[in-house]
Amino acid sequence: MAYVPGVALLAALVVGCSAGADGNANGADSKAGSPTVSPAPPGKYLTLPAPCRAVPRSTLKDLLPGAAELPGDQQDKVLRGSAAVTYDTDRKVGCSWKSDAPSATRSLSIDFERVVSYDPAVSDDDRADTVYAKKEKAAGLSSSATPGPPDEKDKKSEESEESAKAKDPADADADATGSADPSPSESSGGSTDGTPGSSSSPEEALPSRILDNLGDAAFLQDLPKKADSTAQHHTVSVVFRTSNVVVTVRYAEQPALITQVPDGRELQEKAQELARKLAETLSE
Repeated sequence: MAYVPGVALLAALVVGCSAGADGNANGADSKAGSPTVSPAPPGKYLTLPAPCRAVPRSTLKDLLPGAAELPGDQQDKVLRGSAAVTYDTDRKVGCSWKSDAPSATRSLSIDFERVVSYDPAVSDDDRADTVYAKKEKAAGLSSSATPGPPDEKDKKSEESEESAKAKDPADADADATGSADPSPSESSGGSTDGTPGSSSSPEEALPSRILDNLGDAAFLQDLPKKADSTAQHHTVSVVFRTSNVVVTVRYAEQPALITQVPDGRELQEKAQELARKLAETLSE
């Protein structure tokens, strides 16, 4: 009878330890109230399309005048395109085409980039939006940037502009229009549509800008420039993001003669049309 209390005490200790172990095994939260972090959702796209087959042949013939007149084998080679060198076709792919015609050379390239975030707190879409925003900023556009307070340099620049406008309103108007006293060629019926004989600069007629209703975000960059002493060169780029994929379309023309000026408006329209078709294809 003297050992009974000891046995009872030992049994109670064993039961108590077992209860504590069961509580931990059943997932009892030892740190009650600590937040649970859920990983950010993955992007919509897990793969990328075959870039050299992303543009229909009929569209390529329209974008590359001169290709349709080539003999069968040469035409096939031009329309087949050249794939960009890449080491991970699930992350980045591209293709380019080029066609020579008697009047001009036109080239087209498309690039697809699938963005993946390796930070569980940042979604693929958010990371892709950052990649897109950098391209937009590099093009001189920043609609996606959050406006912040101007620094001292910006304030001084704004004050200088306001002071100049106050001193001479005519000069301010001249700055806004590019010239307060247009030259005779500019005031005598010069075209502004980028056709031969146009007196307005392509930048004024066809500015870079943010685009609406194209993917989740998009912009167009117009890059007219004189390539050399014999002909002008005009490039239009359309960049858009849809979920975690960023797409770039580049369309360019270089006329055969210096007297010819590329039709920038046509280049822009066709580049935008192709970009919309690619966006629709990705959404299917």
